Amino acid sequence: MRAAILEHGETQLNVVADLEVRDPGPGEVRVRIAYCGLCHSDKSVIDATPDETPIVIGHEASGTVDSVGAGVSQVSPGDSVVLTTKPSCGRCYWCSRGRPTICINNQSTALFTPLPDGSSGLRQGGRDVLRGLGVAGFAEMVITTPDGLTRIDPDTPLDIAAVLGCGVRTGVGAVVNTAKVAEGDSVLILGLGGVGMSMVMGANLASAATIIVSDPVAERRAAAIDLGATIAVDPAAEDVIEVTMKATGGRGVDYAFDAVGSAKLVATGFDATTPGGAVVVVGIGSDATYQVPLMSLMVEEKRLLGSLIGSSLVHRDVPRLLGLWRSGRLDLDRLVTSRRPIEEINAGFDDLAAGIGLRTVVAFN
Repeated sequence: MRAAILEHGETQLNVVADLEVRDPGPGEVRVRIAYCGLCHSDKSVIDATPDETPIVIGHEASGTVDSVGAGVSQVSPGDSVVLTTKPSCGRCYWCSRGRPTICINNQSTALFTPLPDGSSGLRQGGRDVLRGLGVAGFAEMVITTPDGLTRIDPDTPLDIAAVLGCGVRTGVGAVVNTAKVAEGDSVLILGLGGVGMSMVMGANLASAATIIVSDPVAERRAAAIDLGATIAVDPAAEDVIEVTMKATGGRGVDYAFDAVGSAKLVATGFDATTPGGAVVVVGIGSDATYQVPLMSLMVEEKRLLGSLIGSSLVHRDVPRLLGLWRSGRLDLDRLVTSRRPIEEINAGFDDLAAGIGLRTVVAFN
């Protein structure tokens, strides 16, 4: 089958046609991937040139069930599904307290996330190929478990469904699940890629009164205004904190969201947040360090929150978000700005690095 493999020391993916995937074992599901989105998390892995190679990354994926192993009753061959990079068991201490993304059964931070039997299920030319980021979505077929996917209605366009695998759940979830933004609150969103734009939609769903966005790309700022942002700031031309304070009567916003993973943006959000407010760190900045001003944290009771995949539960949130899309309250179509065949995956990552578009999905069909 076709796949895009990251080899040791390479800065681009190698598209091959001879990757092998085994049959699903007991408690496993094999999925034929239709679309997989290109996320900044994937780009971060490529740029880091990891030692854990060869590896298939890609984690924002949708497809159809190809076959199931013994004991699997949750899905059947032919079902349309959305996959998730962080399955949760639903039973452990954290899951029972509504914290599925920090499930005790999936706390690995390694790039290579093996299946329960310790394997990846992938081979090429007699060598094992690692299963990256919990999905290995840049391959034509993958092996996962029933907890690693959720079934969706068969008439759901799979290119639209793919972005629910990460970007939309991360952005909307950070607003409604992690921060729990309430009607009338004010928010500042720093960075307007697919995740940041999903935050704009999440803030609208939560009926935030003021939605300030910041991004250096004019097209993205304009798109955010179309999606309901009230103020758009060009950080290269304006002071984000000054604009925020003016828009909020000098108080600062109730919630600031870093959608990039930048210590500088976290600091901006902290300074732009009102006493009692919170900064939500959503972007992945593997080498970023932010020094917390303890006096402000204590005296002003500000909070610093982490949000992984929007604190979301795939089986709950994917159907909910699709329902909002069907009712016209969530513009998922706007997020998918480019569709490329898997053979053009590196060009898609070049667009991502250049800030072109919001979300590119690569297709295997």
